[in-house]
Amino acid sequence: MPRVKGLRERLRDNENIICAEGYMRELERRGYVQYGPNTPEVVLEYPDQVRSLHQEFVLAGSDVVEAFTYYGHRAKMRLIGRESDLERLNRSALRIAREVADQTGTLMAGNICNTCVYDPKDKSTFGPVKKMFEEQIRWAVGEGADYIIAETFSDFGEAKLALEAIQEVGKGLPAVVTLTAYCPDVTTDDIPIEEALRQLEILGADVVGLNCGRGPETMMPLLKKARKICKGPLAALPVPFRTSDKEITFQALKDPVSGAPAHPLDIDCCRCSRSDVRRFAKEARALGVQYVGLCCGSSSNMLREVAQEYGRTPAAGVYAPDMDKCTLAQARTAHVQKRQFFAYSRVYNIAT
Repeated sequence: MPRVKGLRERLRDNENIICAEGYMRELERRGYVQYGPNTPEVVLEYPDQVRSLHQEFVLAGSDVVEAFTYYGHRAKMRLIGRESDLERLNRSALRIAREVADQTGTLMAGNICNTCVYDPKDKSTFGPVKKMFEEQIRWAVGEGADYIIAETFSDFGEAKLALEAIQEVGKGLPAVVTLTAYCPDVTTDDIPIEEALRQLEILGADVVGLNCGRGPETMMPLLKKARKICKGPLAALPVPFRTSDKEITFQALKDPVSGAPAHPLDIDCCRCSRSDVRRFAKEARALGVQYVGLCCGSSSNMLREVAQEYGRTPAAGVYAPDMDKCTLAQARTAHVQKRQFFAYSRVYNIAT
C-alpha cells in the first residue's frame, strides 16, 4: 500500500488536517455507549459499529482515524469493573482504527485523555496518572499509530504529564495536545489558556489547541488569543452546540423552552445548525487554524460542512444538500400537482 504522508510532513507543507472526534457522544446517540461512565466497551461488544463510524467520518472528510480509547484508561475501566479488559480493549480499538486507516489511506491516531484522577494539589496522583498514559501510548505504538492525540485536559499539569509520556515512551511519534476551556479563560490549575498552550508548544507538542467544552461562538475568542502568542500549528475542535457569553460551555446550556439544564441528556435541543458550523470553519481557516474538526456532538454531516469549508471534496459530498431538487422548491413549478402545492403552502405558510 502506498505510504501515507505523515502528520509532521503535512504540517511542514502548510497543509490542513481535518480530524473527526466526538465518538463517545455519537455512539451514545446510536445506543452503544452508556452516559455516566462514558466508557468505550462498545469496541469489544459491537466492534462493527465503531468500524462503521470510522468509515463514515472518513467519507465525510476526516484525514484521521482516531482510535476510540477515550475514557479507555485504567481508572475508568476499574470504575465499571472491567479493568481486566483494559489492554484487550485498547488494542482492539487501535486495530480497528488501523484497519480503516489502511483501507482509506488516512492517518491513524492513538488517543489518551483526562483521567479524572489528576489533582494539581496532590502530587501523589501524578505518578499513577502518568503510568496510565504510558501504558496506553505503548499499546498505540505497538499497534502502529501514526501519532498520539492527548485531549480534553482542563489542567495544564495533566496535559504536561501526557506530553511527557508521549515523548518518553512514544518512540518519536508526533503529539497533538488539546485543552478544554471551561470558565473563566484559565485552566483549572489557574493558567491563562493561551499561555498554557504556548507552554505546551515550547515543551515540544507538534500541535496545540482546544477541544470540547465550548461551542463555536465561545471557542473562537480564545483561539484568537492563542493565535497571537502560539507560533506553530493550532487545533480547534469545538462541540457543535450553541454556547454564548451567557452560557460559555455546553455543560451550562439550558433548554430554550423549559429553562431547565440541558446537559447532558437533553443537550440536543441546543445543537448548532449547519450554517453555524460553516461560519466557524470559515473563521478558523481565516485565522490559520491548521488542525480542525468537531468534538462531542459531531456527526458525519456536520464534519462534512467543516471539510467543505476547508476546500475539500469529501466522498460523501455527493450527498450534500441540493435544495433545487427539493419538493418544496419544485412546488412552484407547473408540473407539480396543484393539490401538493396547496398542502405545502399550508405547512410552510407560502403565499399562493
